Amino acid sequence: MKALKIVGIVLAVLLVIIVAIPFFIDANSFRPKIETDMTTALGRQVKVGNLSLSLLSGSVAADDISIADDPAFSKSAFVQAKSLKVGVELIPLILSKTLNVTQLTLNEPEISLVRSNNGEKWNYSSLGGNNTSKPAPAGSGTPNSQPAPANSPNSQPATSGSSMSQNLSVAKLNINNGRLTVSQVGSKEKPRVYDKVNIQLSDFSFTNSFPFSVTARLPGDGTLKIDGKAGPIDANDAAKTPLEAKVNVQKMNLAESGFIDPAAGISGIADFDGTVNSDGHEAKTNGTLRATNLQVVKKGSPAGKPVQVNYTVNFDLAKLTGVVQQCQIAMGKAIAHLTGTYDAHGQVTAVNLKLNGQGMPVDDLEAILPAVGVILPPKSQLKGGDLNTDLTIVGPVDKLVTAGTVKMQNTTLANFNLGSKLAAISALSGKSNATGNDTTIQNFSSNVRVAPDGTRADNINLTVPSIGVVTGAGVVSPSNELAFKLNADVAGMGAVPFVVSGTTSDPKFMPDVQGIATGLLNNALKGQGANGQQNPINSVMGLFNKKKPQ
Repeated sequence: MKALKIVGIVLAVLLVIIVAIPFFIDANSFRPKIETDMTTALGRQVKVGNLSLSLLSGSVAADDISIADDPAFSKSAFVQAKSLKVGVELIPLILSKTLNVTQLTLNEPEISLVRSNNGEKWNYSSLGGNNTSKPAPAGSGTPNSQPAPANSPNSQPATSGSSMSQNLSVAKLNINNGRLTVSQVGSKEKPRVYDKVNIQLSDFSFTNSFPFSVTARLPGDGTLKIDGKAGPIDANDAAKTPLEAKVNVQKMNLAESGFIDPAAGISGIADFDGTVNSDGHEAKTNGTLRATNLQVVKKGSPAGKPVQVNYTVNFDLAKLTGVVQQCQIAMGKAIAHLTGTYDAHGQVTAVNLKLNGQGMPVDDLEAILPAVGVILPPKSQLKGGDLNTDLTIVGPVDKLVTAGTVKMQNTTLANFNLGSKLAAISALSGKSNATGNDTTIQNFSSNVRVAPDGTRADNINLTVPSIGVVTGAGVVSPSNELAFKLNADVAGMGAVPFVVSGTTSDPKFMPDVQGIATGLLNNALKGQGANGQQNPINSVMGLFNKKKPQ
């Protein structure tokens, strides 16, 4: 019983001490040291608000904190948080008022990441390093004072800032419920915002590698999860810090995520699993992306089937250029391969790529045609057969030029009667070219060029068994208006010219009266029309009675 009383007295005394110590230790007395240490370590002016001490949790709390941006980017805050919680070792704090930090927690911070106009730097690149824009530590001058020039007698050795960084280590560093804004200097694109950002770092140090975990909500309600390790921090450019990480993304909005240059016009919802590895000089990434409602061009519409992309890319962090080592794009059994290079300098990425696909089943590709801007007549559909493509894709992603060859064979354009569209031309030979409700295509090939000013098709060669061979060239405007001059090899008449106008969804076929008349007159002058062949003059007269488009 006596022992219990002694234990009770001891506990009471300890409770009194715990309650009383905060009155004898002014937490705000540590503010200059915290500001100075963090300013020196980060190379940025750090301001900390009112401090309070909690012995029960072993921490010092600040009402707010702000970390200045790199002056080369802005005068506003790089990080601003509503509260900062600093975990401390209690014994040194109580006995000698020594502040040993064990944990840092930022609550609800606003973090602004800004990329330079030329794309070569980020505003966080100079964090913790030897940089000429580093402000003087707190207490050594005004917050806005600039460092002395390198050749000034008052300048400090270049290593003075990094030595403090080398001494800074934190067992746990947490960011809770943050808001991350990403933008680029001079860009017309609105900043991308990532909510509910949570970051956990263990055994953080500027000079050693450390594990980290990141979760965030992406624009469009997608989710991001990254687990890996990073470090040591690059003293000259924090963006080049080595790292190894696994990345998982769910329901990512491709147009708003920031992972794909928005100027490309690519949109859709995607899931992604992959890895990122960087040695500070070259970053390698590979993974699998599965996209639904994919749209590849701005004026396209969502694809009807999911698309899966498996890729491996290397990126030079100094040159800001990358190599697409391999990229397999699959829709069902239709597989195309993409290789080439890209340049991320400036505000718009430029590419030089090759796309090759051989023996791709048309049935699997038909659903992706709207995504690449190909519009078929209403209710029509491509069925059966194979498609071969060999294309180059060159230029800035907002002004791409795609050129090469397209070949298709043994397919059917269902619910489209090409014979009825060419009825006026068929009458010239006195032969009915009825194709029924569907048009069978034995072969189709063309040289194509797709650019912002429209699509051009040259060397068109179309074989429709019930009609013959159609050749020629033409253009499709950005608004999908058609302007084609073609020739139909009609039996007994040779090549009969006609034009196609209207739009891709409502094409109009009309005989080229002037071209036909010229051709028939030339034939007549050469003595053609004899030996029982149809009189060309009668053919022309019959044409005028049938020239109304179908």
